[in-house]
Amino acid sequence: MEHPQYFEDYTIGDSRRTLGRTITETDIVVHAGHSGDFFPHHMDAEFCRTQPFGKPIAHGTMTFAIGIGLTATQINPHAMTYGYERLRFPNPVFAGDTIRTTVTIGRKADDAKRPAHGQVVEICETVNQHGKTVMYCEHILLVAKRAEP
Repeated sequence: MEHPQYFEDYTIGDSRRTLGRTITETDIVVHAGHSGDFFPHHMDAEFCRTQPFGKPIAHGTMTFAIGIGLTATQINPHAMTYGYERLRFPNPVFAGDTIRTTVTIGRKADDAKRPAHGQVVEICETVNQHGKTVMYCEHILLVAKRAEP
């Protein structure tokens, strides 16, 4: 879905919430294969029984990829990703958890290197079915400004 917005169109505090996505054991196994991360915390149920969470946890990188992927419902031809900051995983994700992400416009500022663009920071918070935050990050967008008449 196309949703063209210039820098000036973003309003601090605006937010949107994604649909949910249930994480499966297959997701975890496939992600291990893609990433090469076969740490026992993700893949070895017997080892995990000796650890604080008691069962395998999803990879943080997978939680990030899916949590952010859920937000990819709008195409803005005036914006591009500049990067992500302040990435945290305060609670684990397990197979069977359903996650969803809320995106809130947190701040915006001129871009010092690119006068025709501004930076818009989206606060991305992914929660599980219990409302516990499983991922937090700040997505920085470079967004074109309207051309001056």
